[in-house]
Amino acid sequence: MSDNLNSSIDRLFKSTSKLLKRFKEQKGIIDAYIKKERKWKEHKLHKNNEIKKLEKEIKKLKTTKEKNE
Repeated sequence: MSDNLNSSIDRLFKSTSKLLKRFKEQKGIIDAYIKKERKWKEHKLHKNNEIKKLEKEIKKLKTTKEKNE
């Protein structure tokens, strides 16, 4: 009986170890994706801010040009 119990515990331990290993691998993949996503969003935000700044400059130049005419 104790041999069956030991073998059951060993199988449970092995399967749990496999699941934990797989979880850690998946977590690593997800973490890498999240880092890339954050960098992409940060870059996008920076470019959007740059575009808005340029649009304001264009608008300002147009109004100055209209006043001079």
